[in-house]
Formats: sequence, C-alpha cells, structure tokens
Amino acid sequence: MRRPHPIERLARVQAERAAAGTLRRVRAVQAAEGAWLQIDGRRLLGFASNDYLGLAQHPRLREALWRAASRWGVGATAAHLLGGHRGEHEALEQDLARWTGRDRALLFSTGYMANIGVLAALLDEGDSAVQDKLNHASLIDGARLAGACLRRYVHGDVDSARRQLAADPSKAAVLSTDGVFSMDGDIAPLGALARLCREEGAVLHVDDAHGLGVVGPEGAGCVAQAGLSAGDVPVLMGTLGKALGVAGAFVAGDATMIDGLVQRARSYVYTTAMPPALAAAARVAVEIARFESWRRERLAHLVAHFRHGAAARGLELVPSTTPIQPVLAGSAETAVALSRGLLELGFYVPAIRPPTVPSGKSRLRVTFSVHHGEADVEALLDAISHVRQRLS
Repeated sequence: MRRPHPIERLARVQAERAAAGTLRRVRAVQAAEGAWLQIDGRRLLGFASNDYLGLAQHPRLREALWRAASRWGVGATAAHLLGGHRGEHEALEQDLARWTGRDRALLFSTGYMANIGVLAALLDEGDSAVQDKLNHASLIDGARLAGACLRRYVHGDVDSARRQLAADPSKAAVLSTDGVFSMDGDIAPLGALARLCREEGAVLHVDDAHGLGVVGPEGAGCVAQAGLSAGDVPVLMGTLGKALGVAGAFVAGDATMIDGLVQRARSYVYTTAMPPALAAAARVAVEIARFESWRRERLAHLVAHFRHGAAARGLELVPSTTPIQPVLAGSAETAVALSRGLLELGFYVPAIRPPTVPSGKSRLRVTFSVHHGEADVEALLDAISHVRQRLS
C-alpha cells in the first residue's frame, strides 16, 4: 500500500479550493502612501489595512526607528532570555503596562505567538479551553497545542459560554475571546463574560488586537471601554502591528502571571526578540495613540458616514461600530466578483471567503483609517452599488 504523500495532499487541497473559488493568492504591493496602494502597476484606493490610526508611515515613528537602529542595529541578535532583551524592550513593556492599567507586560514577536504561548502556559492537558466560535485562529491553535479540551460557544452568547464552562467544573478553565472580532467588527460582551468567569472560577483571556488604540479611554481598548479591571480580565493580549502601525505583540497582567509566562511560554522563550528599533517606534506609537484622540474621533465619523450611506443604498452590513465594516455578499463567487469589479474601478477591497468565514457568509471586509476622507467613503459606496447592480 502506497504511503500518502503530504505535498501531494497540499496539491489536492489547492485544486479543491480553486474549484470552489476560495483559493488564496498573494499580491505584492509596490508602493504605499496613506490610503493609496500601487499593485501590478495600478494606483488603488485601499480599504483593507489594519493601520486604523494611520501610524505606519508617521514621521515620528520613522525618526524613532532610524535613531534606535543607529544605536542598536537592525536585529536583537538573540532571544530575550539570552541577551536579546534591550533597554527599548524594557521601556516599551513599561509603557504598555501603564497604558493598559496592568502591573507588567511581556513582549512577543507576533500576536499569534502571544496567544499560543499564553494558552500553552496556562492550560494543561485535559483542562477546559472555552472559546467564542468566531475567535481568531491563534486562540484555537493555542488551545489545541496545550492539549486542552476545546469547547466552542455560540458567538457572543454568554449563556452558551456558561453551558460550556459547566460541562466539566472539576477542570481548570480559561475563557478566551476576541475583543473586536476581526471579520465582523463587533465587540464581545466583556462585562457579562467577566461576571461569568468570576462565578465559575475561570480565567478570562481577551485578545484585543483590533480594539487597542481604536476604542476605550485613551484608546486603551475594549477592556478599558467596558470599565473592567485587571482582576476582571487577568490576561490581556494586544498587538503592535494594527492600530499602532509597527509589529509585534504583548501580554499584560499581574506580576505572577507575567513571571509564569517567562518560564512556560515556549513562543517567548525559544524565539529571537523583536528588533529594538521596532520597540522604539512602538513607544512613539503608544504615545500618539493615547493622546491624539482626534484620530479615534475621525474614525468614528467615517464609520457613521459609511453606515448611513450603506443603508441608503441598500447594502447589507454586519452590526459594527469599529473601523471593520463587512459588506455581506453571501457566496464566495459573489464576493470575489464584487472585489474584482471594485479593483477595475480603482479600489482595493479583498473578498473574505471560507474557511476564514462560515459558508454563505462571504463578504467584503472594508476597513477605514484616518487617511480616508468623506469623499473616499462616498466614492467607495457608489462603486460597490455600481458593481452590485452590474452583477444582478
């Protein structure tokens, strides 16, 4: 009997996805300026970036990056525990802890690595990992890597989460949820989930990748917006590569938890530290995000303008108050056709299809940044309406 060949299996998956209209392709961006992109030699108005506050190309961040690179070079050269932890890392961790109201913060190279590291450190084999069905892949994979019993609850449904927690009350439990859900843009019911975790003796772990910088007082995220303390949400994860415009991630909490992660989080221990120059740029991004509130006000205005215009044109949106504004299309084929039609008109708005979203829930994932203006929003709305009519 012939042994199955893993690479041949990948080829079959690729062929199946091509037939189903869900094959992913990588597009190279030749240039980027504000909301504008150049792809395949064409200048396109982009609505796909997570650079919500417009900081990725901010001159102060560029200057901080350059100055720190002049001092430290372009790499950390080692893991944090083996000499890669520099003064810039230490200062950034302190800034992040102050911003989020936690005792300590610990840097990771990516949000994915932060989540799998946290869950593998907190959970032993057979423990309960209770998660929202629309959680980010990193949370799901973290629970699986830990060998925990993964229990999924209906999206945003606290009673469903309660039933999953009650399924095995003798086991240690971590309830993990996105703060802002990356494909829907809605916000988890964090207050009710925090109460549930207190009642059930579970630990609440919030992935606030898309909330940090965008919502809450001083942009401190969904947990701060909900008025929850470090006691309510013992494990807070945030990323630096979305609203902060840099790269990397962190986990914030009390000293005992952070010290424990240094011992047990394999994705922290066994990887090279992020470049210290990036940490320096991130410190400037934190300052801007905290104290330039006009950026959040502008985003809120753009979102309200878009939703009003979409309703007037009969576009179906997902309920969301964040810069993530999905336009539902239904089938993968329709979403791809809409995206392709917008590309022809000069707009870059990718189609999101299964397995990223459930079957029948394909959509255009429209995202806004402070680089957009009302005229851009109107132009996009008109273009979506035009392409939709052409396809009907």
